[in-house]
Parts: sequence; C-alpha cells; structure tokens
Amino acid sequence: MPWLALELEVDGAHAEAIADALLELGAQSVTTEDADAGGARESALYAEPGWSAAAGWRHHRLSALLAPDADVASILAQAARAAGLVARPPFTTTVVDDADWVRGARSQFAPLRVGDRLWIVPSWCAPPAEEGALVVRLDPGLAFGTGSHPSTRLVLAWLERTLRGAERVLDYGCGSGILALAAARLGASQVAAVDLDPQALEAAAANARANALALRLAAPQTLPAGDYDVIVANILAMPLVALAPVLAARARAGARLALSGILEAQAAEVRAAYAPQFDLSVAGSEEGWVLLAGARR
Repeated sequence: MPWLALELEVDGAHAEAIADALLELGAQSVTTEDADAGGARESALYAEPGWSAAAGWRHHRLSALLAPDADVASILAQAARAAGLVARPPFTTTVVDDADWVRGARSQFAPLRVGDRLWIVPSWCAPPAEEGALVVRLDPGLAFGTGSHPSTRLVLAWLERTLRGAERVLDYGCGSGILALAAARLGASQVAAVDLDPQALEAAAANARANALALRLAAPQTLPAGDYDVIVANILAMPLVALAPVLAARARAGARLALSGILEAQAAEVRAAYAPQFDLSVAGSEEGWVLLAGARR
C-alpha cells in the first residue's frame, strides 16, 4: 500500500525529542539530517497560527513515514507538544509507493530494558532470556508511549523502584497504557488508566489484551470514585499544573506521586502547583526532561 512521507525542519535542540515522539505516535520510521542553509520550503507548508521562521526552527530536516490514513497535522501537533513546543512546525507530505517499510521500521525498535527487571519488548522480538525479567509487550501505535521517550523511561524506572506489590495505581493520561501495564506487571493489585482521547483508551485496551493484564480504563469524567496508593502522570507541564487538585483528590494520605513530561526549566512551576498537598523533588533527569516524585501529606 502507499505511505505518507512527512518532512519538516526543526531546531536542533528539539529534533531528537520530536523524532522520538513521532515514533511513539506510530511513525514507521524517522530519519534526521542537517538542513541546507538555504533549504526553507515556500510551498505546501502548513503551520499553526503563531509559528514564524524567526522562532529559529530550521536546523535539522526530519523525514517520517506514516500510514496513508494518518492524521498528520494532529500527530505532528502532539509530537511538538511532547517536545515542549507550543506551535506545530510547518510540514510537507507526499505519497510514496509501497516498499518493505515495515521491515526497515522494525529495526528501529528493539527490546528496551528499564531498570533491573522491567523490559518493553515489541511483538516481533524474542523476550529476554534473563531470569526474573518482567516483560511488557508493546508495539508502536496511534497513542503516545513505547518507552523510547526520556519522560516515559523516567517513570518506568521509578515504578520499578517504587512498587512492592498489591498497590492501587492510577495512570492519568495513559496514552498507549505503557505505565499502567508496567505497574500491573510489577505486581499492582489494581490499575486504573485514564485518558481524554478515546483512541488512546482503545490502544491501551488492545495492549492490555496482548499482555493478558487487567486495566480499568476510563475517561476522566467516568473514573469511579476512589483513591490510590500510587499515581503517575506523564503528560506536559501545563496540563500537570492544572491537574494538581484532581490528582490530589485521588491520592490517599501517604500516596506516592510521579509526574513526568516536564522540562528542567518547568520543574519549579509544577512543583509549586503541588506543594500544598505533596512533598515533591526531582527524582530523575534525562536529556533535559525531569521526573518529579514524592508523597501526599
């Protein structure tokens, strides 16, 4: 079948994060290269209001391969937000003939070890032979979360360090369900996964079936009443700030909280929003992203 080839030019500081996010959101492959000094395109460009060349985007050229029915504008907007950008960069798309793209794309996804025991493994890869390995099977898809993004890896490693078994866990903004599935594999007794996007809930449900794990999936407004021992949210800084009272209301006294999707420069603002109910500190950092974690007072 034909595929959609996406091309865009971005600032070098954001190129890797956008590439990671595109892969998380289902791109079959992503490549990057240096952009020519005079290579700005003037035709067939799409951008959200507020974007301007003066913002300093044109340093690296990204090329991504997407399914023919992909909502390219939405996917790129999500990738930009995941990279900490407000506006979606300009892009072009072309239709390319079928080739063995899937085989080439699969080479970009290998089993990912997170912590001492936890592994995220695509369905086409053999599981690790290590004794005691805890495996979550997960393929790239339409919802964010395969483990390749630093913000996701930070929470996965935190879950392995934190969970002891039998906890009630809430994953708020679950995307593919990767954090919720990891919590269930690590021994949580009950795991709820919440997302605003129905497509994300569908993806999380499919991934739960593939792993023979039980998740309680819900839109935020339909999540049953109750509190939790552990809450994780890997979203973005500004939504996390707005969610402070919501997550506080779901946390029992002493509950553990981990927040990710936060750039280093945003950590103080997010921490301040939770200060009335939680004692949070930086529990990890990677490639400019930080994890805030702590407990409910």
